[in-house]
Amino acid sequence: MNPFTAVLGSLKNPIDFLEYFDSQEAIDAGLDTATVKKWETVHNTYFGPTKWTRKQKQAREAAQRSGFTSDQLYLIEFRIKHITVEREKWALRFRLLSIRGNFTTLKCKADDIVPEKKAPAPRKTMAFGRSRGRMRPMRVMAPERDMAALEFALNRHVSADRPAGPQMVDALLEILGLRNGESNEPAVPPHSTVSPAIPRPMILIPYPSYIDILNGDGDETVLGLTDGTTMTGAEFLAEHYGEELEVATFHPQHGAVNLYHTKRFANQKQRDLARATSTTCPVPDCRQTSDNCEIHHVEAWSRGGPTNMANLAPLCRYHNRTNDDDPDRNHRGRIKNIRGSPVWCSPRGFPVANKVHPFGAMTLLFGR
Repeated sequence: MNPFTAVLGSLKNPIDFLEYFDSQEAIDAGLDTATVKKWETVHNTYFGPTKWTRKQKQAREAAQRSGFTSDQLYLIEFRIKHITVEREKWALRFRLLSIRGNFTTLKCKADDIVPEKKAPAPRKTMAFGRSRGRMRPMRVMAPERDMAALEFALNRHVSADRPAGPQMVDALLEILGLRNGESNEPAVPPHSTVSPAIPRPMILIPYPSYIDILNGDGDETVLGLTDGTTMTGAEFLAEHYGEELEVATFHPQHGAVNLYHTKRFANQKQRDLARATSTTCPVPDCRQTSDNCEIHHVEAWSRGGPTNMANLAPLCRYHNRTNDDDPDRNHRGRIKNIRGSPVWCSPRGFPVANKVHPFGAMTLLFGR
């Protein structure tokens, strides 16, 4: 056995040498602090003082049988560290030690087995970062309806031939009265504002839920809006039930059929139906709301694609440009219309839904 193979053998059974772990000795030997901290965590779990001595001994034996590396043993501790009930933590540790496979396999199984840590409820906040190159970042957490209104306002005049981000910054500074348009000249006090609500977001309500709401049972009913936000049925009655009612009809296989309204403008009608069908850009994990999307031809206009509901989908500015319009060239995936809903298909042809805001009309009405 050569020296390298011997070292790998010891790493596959770290319990044998971590019993004698000494952090200072490891640091003096030149190991990086991240590795030292990982080994220290594993050492404390399997050899440190505890009232669970019997379980600790059983865990050492299980770790030796599994042949896990120190990285795998640390992964287990990292994933269960938020568990506060010690008995539950030991039970999860034993379940993970019984898994057979490499690091990736263990990580995937841990995602399924270990309960997620409950994230604290977000609170309103604003923070500014350190300046770099005469630029400074800002982070804001605010009510989603207010932020949706701001996002819509900043997107209203974004030009498609330039990057959107810098234009949105200029628009925000102008709203705040810090800039006159795109100039660098300081402005007078604020001369424009953000509307308290996005102009006419569409509220998507399955008919049975609508009946419940009208009967006064809407407190627990969650409705999706095309601006990417949600509201309860009770909030809908209190804030948005007016004299004018829009009703859209959808076919279970073909999708959007028609939109009936007191005013009829063909282009706007198509846009309304498209954003009702999908309340966000359909590319997986994209958070851009359909209110801020462009209308995309599933079959490219340049290839004869018609402008009708079966061929329209809301796509964000970025994904509208990266979509593979050529069916013979599929490197980044493309949008397809599947049973009335726009769905992103991978380069290998696998459809993947975007579940960021699952309140599109076809999902609410027909479960997809």
